[in-house]
Amino acid sequence: MGLHGTTVVLVIAKTTTLAFGSVLTYLSYRAFKRTGSRALRALSAGIGLLTLGAFLGGALHQLADISFAISVGVQSVFTAVGFAVMTYSLFTDVVRSQDRTRSGARTGD
Repeated sequence: MGLHGTTVVLVIAKTTTLAFGSVLTYLSYRAFKRTGSRALRALSAGIGLLTLGAFLGGALHQLADISFAISVGVQSVFTAVGFAVMTYSLFTDVVRSQDRTRSGARTGD
């Protein structure tokens, strides 16, 4: 596969990532608005960061003519921060539930 073929595959992969990432971000944000869950808010932000990083990485390389190494670096930073935020989302409601349990409230309240 030549350079042109590789570019086509990369653009298709980034477009697919942007489409599914946008849907996941939207659905998790809607769930946050419906429930008010801090975990869902963080999850939505984390998925949004992953999606934004994929978009920026591709756009910088394809549209702004930035080097591939720099665009991958930008995407990697967004990916790392996005995963950190999603990891936080797994613990945020657990901590809040433990605080409520310690204060005398039952977990199901």
